[in-house]
Amino acid sequence: MQLEGTVLRGREFEPVEGRVVVEDGTITAIEESETDSTDIILPAFVNAHTHLGDSIAKEAGGGLSLDELVAPPDGLKHRLLRAASKEEKVAAMHRSLRMMEHGGTAACIEFREGGVDGVDVIQQALDGRDIEAVVLGRETADAMEIADGFGASGARDAEFGALRNATEEAGKLFGIHAGERDALDINPALDLDPDFLVHMVHPEPLHLERVGDSEIPIVVCPRSNLVTGVGVPPIRELTERTTVALGTDNVMLNSPSMFREMEFTAKLADVPAAEVLRMATINGADIAGLNYGLVEEGREAKLLVLDGDTDNLAGVQDVVRAVVRRAGLADVKDVYL
Repeated sequence: MQLEGTVLRGREFEPVEGRVVVEDGTITAIEESETDSTDIILPAFVNAHTHLGDSIAKEAGGGLSLDELVAPPDGLKHRLLRAASKEEKVAAMHRSLRMMEHGGTAACIEFREGGVDGVDVIQQALDGRDIEAVVLGRETADAMEIADGFGASGARDAEFGALRNATEEAGKLFGIHAGERDALDINPALDLDPDFLVHMVHPEPLHLERVGDSEIPIVVCPRSNLVTGVGVPPIRELTERTTVALGTDNVMLNSPSMFREMEFTAKLADVPAAEVLRMATINGADIAGLNYGLVEEGREAKLLVLDGDTDNLAGVQDVVRAVVRRAGLADVKDVYL
């Protein structure tokens, strides 16, 4: 297979005119050449933090605080999840996964509520879908054992030392929420030496220093943070110290659209467009240990092709800025997952 157009090549997303050559699902060459194609070829997205179970209750809980919405065990989302049947949850999550596929998302890192049963729900929801989910079980070690790792709610909610050790012994991924409401749970989360942190809205200078020293990656979810009223993360300060990826968080609060998350982040934070695109692609892939997220030789060909001649994109002067700040679902021409 060959794809022609403007290729956003490598980690810097250098726009080059030419073609991407794919053999057996792997990028084997990126060739510069003249082409009449107006397509824009870029890596498919990696959504680095999702709660897809919330697909059963989109836009529920308007006006509630963060704790009232999502705090375990009796926040609104947890009550709604307990009340829903497995069939309802599978069907709703399947639709969200399909939406992400159509929007160019190749993978998500899913914090999966419900213990062993919760992991089973998303495995059923993935049936027939091309998108990949890196599933982090929650609540029990048994859920971690049948998943890709463990996703902790936060150090204020429970003591996670034993689960962290068990996850490490299993050679799996351990992520934890930190600094979402305030700074109080950041040091305890860092003390666990997690593979990544989620949110980090309220880091203090000491926390930023610790993050810089440890280089623990961070997933930020600025749309979600704004909706729940906790503030917005200091994205530029975080990117100066470690790898930062983007996630869309709870489907109850936001659509799982990486286009929307990129645009919001780019217009909120003082960071270059190429950095935001890295946050939406390779940085999440690196956290999850996936061999895609870039258009370069040797990577799996998980690719997104945009039509550069839509009314929205025709005439752009800076292709990377246009992808990050302007592009949307209506511009998607093809998705290769």
